[in-house]
Amino acid sequence: MNTLEAIRTRRSTRAYSEKAPSREQIETVINTGRYAPSGGNSQTTHFIVITKKSVLTELADLVRAEFAKMEDDPDLYASIRHSIQSSRNGDYVFHYHAPVFIVTANQKGYGNARADSACALENMMLAANELNLGSCWINQLHWLDDHAVLRNFLKPYGLEETETITGGLILGYPAQGQPDREPLKRTGNLVTWVEEGGREDAGD
Repeated sequence: MNTLEAIRTRRSTRAYSEKAPSREQIETVINTGRYAPSGGNSQTTHFIVITKKSVLTELADLVRAEFAKMEDDPDLYASIRHSIQSSRNGDYVFHYHAPVFIVTANQKGYGNARADSACALENMMLAANELNLGSCWINQLHWLDDHAVLRNFLKPYGLEETETITGGLILGYPAQGQPDREPLKRTGNLVTWVEEGGREDAGD
């Protein structure tokens, strides 16, 4: 699989088997994140890799409880509202039972914190596709970054007081065996060309 194919066929996986990737596979994925570009080559993205099932279960319970307390405001981002509503139903597992959860964090006050982590997360998703693993970007911990109970939970596992949670990635073997690689039709992401002949907008 070449780079262009890995990009075009990458899809999010939200159902996983219980089989966990090997330590070598996980390290391969993480190292692609570590080689992502960063502002001024700062290399300040911190990867917290959680594979211990009891910790993932406790974290899922904590996330569910925190979202259930939040007000369901119609003006909120749709995914946040989904997290709130599902948490109140009591059946919400934010990491889709994936066996690996990689939290990304970066320095508070650093202007490129989320951008650098986003580059790392994209690299890791492409690497997962190359390795026949499923993955999905997970933002719930970023949305709860200012919740003391979450930060206190993650401190023993490496989160520093000087860091902000920027995102996360779940990783594992897809429940159906292989990642879904059927490219989704692009219906957005407008492209505007500014050339000598004038401006042209193209979305398809």
